[in-house]
Formats: sequence, structure tokens, C-alpha cells
Amino acid sequence: MVKLSVIVPFYNVQTYAPDTLRSLRANAREDFEFILVDDCATDGTPEILERAERDLPGAVLVRHEKNGGLATARNTGLDRATGEYLTFLDGDDWLAPGYYEQLLAAIEDLGCDFVRVDHVQCTARARSIHRVPHGRRDVVMNPRDAILPADRSTSVDYAFAWAGMYHRRLLDDGLLHFTDGLRTAEDRPWIWRLHREARTFAVLGMHGVFYRRGVASSLTQIGDVRQLDFIRAFDQVIEETARDRDTDALLPKAVRTYCAIISHHLGNIERFEPQVARKLRSMSAAAMKRMPQDVLKDALDSMDYERAARLRRVKRRPAGAEVAA
Repeated sequence: MVKLSVIVPFYNVQTYAPDTLRSLRANAREDFEFILVDDCATDGTPEILERAERDLPGAVLVRHEKNGGLATARNTGLDRATGEYLTFLDGDDWLAPGYYEQLLAAIEDLGCDFVRVDHVQCTARARSIHRVPHGRRDVVMNPRDAILPADRSTSVDYAFAWAGMYHRRLLDDGLLHFTDGLRTAEDRPWIWRLHREARTFAVLGMHGVFYRRGVASSLTQIGDVRQLDFIRAFDQVIEETARDRDTDALLPKAVRTYCAIISHHLGNIERFEPQVARKLRSMSAAAMKRMPQDVLKDALDSMDYERAARLRRVKRRPAGAEVAA
């Protein structure tokens, strides 16, 4: 019986995939499976994964006939997973030796639906620890209680799917799949749904997953239209949270976070292609017009002057044809 399924999408990461696969080998156990999803890579990644299918204990190779993006690739892995527990890793990140065995022992000991963990961010040779923004550690809690307060960073703002481990009952309850086709911010509706609908979780102070930043092929580094999927992602967060039984308490947090992300992208608009920048402004204006206006007003009033002014300027833009495009 498979105890742990690790879902690892790969797309054009031939430079980094060998490190990722070596770290999986250093985490292998006879009851672990590693589901390697080739998301129709066009570089040398497929050949690397073919070798891994032969050489990595527990490897299961799955190929997409066309590129679907990270959310779709993770869903493919979830559909193939057979483990009692599940987790994720990106194809350009890596793990400390024995990390999964330690993480699995911790979640089994706690007996909760899911755990969230800190991670090490790696930019070139620099290393920094990024912590789950939740103070209590090694204590089982209600995940709904970790969504608020609205004006501070909380566990739903730490959206990395690979920074944790999840019991299979969450998959059976329909809580682990991602919104198909989202090219960026795919973790946002996912983490909000987990915190609203799962029953128990805990935060652990473990530092065994290494997140590689500054990769040239990463969507966070590319200013094309795929970046604008964050609007579809956060529209979903707003829509689902508006239907929640605690919507009056939770919606201000969702709206404020959405506004903060819009402001972030507008503040870095020079990295977008000109046509995409215009579309970003128009889509952001339309998004703010869709939000509950009383909640939006309170969110803008609570922000610092620079961010609020930037958002109010964009909100006054007329909704043009680009929004419908």
C-alpha cells in the first residue's frame, strides 16, 4: 500500500530537473510514489524524466500531449495518486534528504487533515527562511480560525501547495484539485477552499523544502498575458467566499488581499508587454467594479495612501473592449 504520493509537474526545466530528481531519490521509501508529470516539455526535460522512470524508486511517469499549465498538471497527478497522504513539489525545486519521512511522521502523529510548513527561498546563492504567517506550531487547530485578521498576513496568504502535506480524505472530499487551466495564482482559490472546508490543520517549523526563485522560465518572471490569470483566480476566491456561512467576517479579507495583489502588479507594470499592461489596467478596473462596493471602500480606506491611490485611479477607468477580450 502506498503511504505517500508526491506530485511533481515538469515543464522546460532541464537545467534544474536533475537536482529535483536527486532530492527525490534521497527521500525515496518503498511505500512512496513519485508521480512525474511531463507537461509537454519542449527541451531536454522528457529525456531526463525517461531516465528517472527507470532509475528513481517509486517513479510513475505521466505525459501530457499538450501543455496545460501547473494547475492542470497537478490535477493529472492527483488523478493518478494512490497514497494515503499527498504532497506536491515543483520541477525546479528540491528537498533535504529524509524530509518527507519526517513530515509524514509529524502529520501522522498529529492526526490532522493537513499540515503547513516553512520553506527555504533560494535566489542564486542567497538563502532565506520564509515562515508560515501563523504563530502557533505543532498544535491541531480549525483552519477557518487561521484566515483572519483581514489586515495582516495569514495562512491563506502563504499559498504554496508544496509547503505542506495532505490526507487523502481531502482528495476524496473534493478539496485538493486545482482550477483547471489557471496559469498563475492557482494556489489561491485552492488554499482558501482548504481553510474554509477542511476540519483540522497544524503548522510545523520544518525547513526541508527549497524554493528556487528567479528562474527565467517561471511565470513570475514573464510579463505576458498568462500573468493575468490572477484575476480569474481571485474572482473565484471572492465568489466562493461570498457564499460562505461566515461571509461577513471573511469577505473583507478576500477583497483586501485581491486589492493588494492588483496593486502589486500595477506597481510593477513596466515588466509587462504594453498590450498586456493595458489589459491589466482594464481588467483590474472591471474586477474592482465587481467587488461588493461597501467592502471595497473599507479595504481601500484601510490601506496605505500610495496603494489606495493607485487602486482608486485604476478603478475610475472606463471598462473598455479589452475587458471582454
